[in-house]
Amino acid sequence: MSFSRNLLVLSLMIVAVIGALIYFTGYNLVHPLAWYMLLFFAVITWATFYFIRKGIGEDAGSFQLYYFGSSVGRVLLCMFVVFFYVYFATERELQFAINFFLIYFIYTGFEIYSILSNLRRISKKQVSE
Repeated sequence: MSFSRNLLVLSLMIVAVIGALIYFTGYNLVHPLAWYMLLFFAVITWATFYFIRKGIGEDAGSFQLYYFGSSVGRVLLCMFVVFFYVYFATERELQFAINFFLIYFIYTGFEIYSILSNLRRISKKQVSE
């Protein structure tokens, strides 16, 4: 439950930053589809964590398989979204790509931090047993 709460807090902080940027600069720095990007990454991050957690619950020894499988799926999905937008859009492609990957790196960093903190807890539990 703490992951979902932390994900919500992170998302709300990003909402505040995006809202402030739009308020002060208009859409000069932020792409108009930034809200959809934010929703996309929040859902993808939550789904990735759920997939990894469910996989670890079934077979704790296959953590690497689940983690790297979900990471590859996430990267491929993100590449598809960016390619789709750049191919079909007529303007602001660079702004979209920069905003998209900035949010991507924020959520990826959050996911790595969350997974590593959970792994430390699991590893400490195994050492003490």
